[in-house]
Order: sequence, then structure tokens, then C-alpha cells
Amino acid sequence: ESYFFMEQYNHTTVTEFVLLGFPNVDDIQIWLFTLLLVAYLFTIFGNLLIFLVIRLDSALHTPMYHFVSVLSFLELWYTATTIPKMLANLLSETKTISFAGCLLQTYFFHSLGASECYLLTAMAYDRYLAICRPLHYPAIMTPVLCAKMAASCWTCGFLCPISEVILVSRLPFCGYNEIQHIFCDFPPLLSLACKDTSTNVVVDFAINSFIIIITFLFIMASYGRIIGAVLKIKTASGRKKAFSTCASHLIVVLIFFGSIIFMYVRLKKSYSLTLDRTLAVVYSVLTPLVNPIIYSLRNKEIMKAIKRTILQQGRQASPTHA
Repeated sequence: ESYFFMEQYNHTTVTEFVLLGFPNVDDIQIWLFTLLLVAYLFTIFGNLLIFLVIRLDSALHTPMYHFVSVLSFLELWYTATTIPKMLANLLSETKTISFAGCLLQTYFFHSLGASECYLLTAMAYDRYLAICRPLHYPAIMTPVLCAKMAASCWTCGFLCPISEVILVSRLPFCGYNEIQHIFCDFPPLLSLACKDTSTNVVVDFAINSFIIIITFLFIMASYGRIIGAVLKIKTASGRKKAFSTCASHLIVVLIFFGSIIFMYVRLKKSYSLTLDRTLAVVYSVLTPLVNPIIYSLRNKEIMKAIKRTILQQGRQASPTHA
């Protein structure tokens, strides 16, 4: 382990934490494990399928689908930071995680979550340009700009939680080490510290408010303009097509932002342990699970591309005749 984390061990008696996870579920532990495993496997399969199909099918090499593929790729890593450990803890008696491992899990979970906030904002901006400024759209949303926007989303996302992690790593943890949550996160970690954490709470609130509220307001403003433009379309079929393109994106946005705003934009360490766990399941398991269903697999163009890809692979796999 790195020198940085070894320095932390010298200042604290806690070298590992116990993730209590889902309490009082002994009777349904196997069922919960099975349900979570199925959800995780579907999330991996669905998002990986969408990512590969969009990359392989040239008909989907458009800005909108470029961002969809990046979102699917991000969801693979986002779920990998928490769900495998949740699954292991459901079968394990110890349920421990090292101090360094806990900080790393918290960092990657928040950096990928912040990246998703920025990416959903970029997708809303793309839809705004496509619907509200269709004549200028091809000239503005070039492949180079798409690549730069996606890279910026990842870069900003991974920079955002650094100060929060550094502040938490410097807190003293003495004695009690049971985390009342399903994975390592800032609120439950702060509740275990042996000193006043008001500075951490204020910093967390400021950073989370900036990331979450600003991006959410930008997305809502984009969709306000989009809805206004769609309502001006004279034909019912034209309005329906424009709305269907954006409705699924908006559903994902509302589920994701609705839960994280309530969880992270607050000047308290916690509301209630049960509520925190429930919200955590929504944004760490449910959102990545419904993303391939709501946002992509119900999309006719992606379904056609999946069929084309399967047929093409089938033809390549079949033996050629002389």
C-alpha cells in the first residue's frame, strides 16, 4: 500500500472497516444475493452489448449514440466499484474492507458518479442542439467536439472528489469501525470520525451542490427549450418522434438525480440509515440497470443495429462454400 495511506495508519487505531451492508436479512440473504447478482449480470451484459453494437455499427456513429456508448462504458465501471463487494459481503462473515480500500472505493464511486452527471449534461446539450438548432447541429457537434466533451466529463469527474478524500483521510478514527451502509461513502465515514467533521460536511455540500445542482439545472433548462421547440412542430408524428428521443433520457436523469440530490446535497451526515441504504440501491444498482432498458434497448435504431450485428457475425461464422 502507498506511503500516503501508511501515514494515515500512524494517526489512527482503525486499519479496516466493517461494512454492515443490509442488516437483519439472514432469512433472505441468499435471495438478496441472487437478485443482486442477476441485476449486476444484466447491467454488465446490457451496457456491454450497447457499447459494442454502437462501436461496431457505422449507422450509429452519430453524436447522440457516441454519448450513449460512453454512458454504457461508464456504467460498467460505476457498478464494478460497489456491487462485487456487496455480493461478497452477503456471503461473508467478516465483511471487512481496509482503510485504503475504503477510501479508494469512495473516490472511484464519486468520481464516476460525477462523470455521469457531466455526461448526462453533455447528452442534454446534444439533444438541445439537434432539436432547437437543427441547421447548425452538424457544424457544431463534430466528432472532434464529441470526443473533447466526453474526455472533459471524465477528467472533471475524476478531479472533483480529490479534496473530499484527502480531508477524510486526515480524520482520526479511533475504536468503532462499523460502517452503517452497503458500501464506503463519505456520510457514513464522517459519522465514525473521532473529531468534529463540520468542515468535511460543508466541503462535501459545496462540491456536491456545484456538481449535482448546476448540472441538473442545465439539463432541465435544456429540456425546457427542447419541449418548447417540440410543441411548435406542426405534425403529430414529428412531435412524437422528437419527444420519444428525449423522454427516455429524461427518465434516466430524473431517477439518477432525484436520488443523489436527496443523498448528497445536505448539511447533515445522514437522515436515516434505512433511507440512505434505499437511496444507495437506487443510484448504485437501479439506475445502471434501467439505463440499457429505458435508454437504449427500447430504441428502435439500436435494436435494428443489434440484429444487424448478430446477422453479420452469423454470416462471418458460417462456413464458406467453394
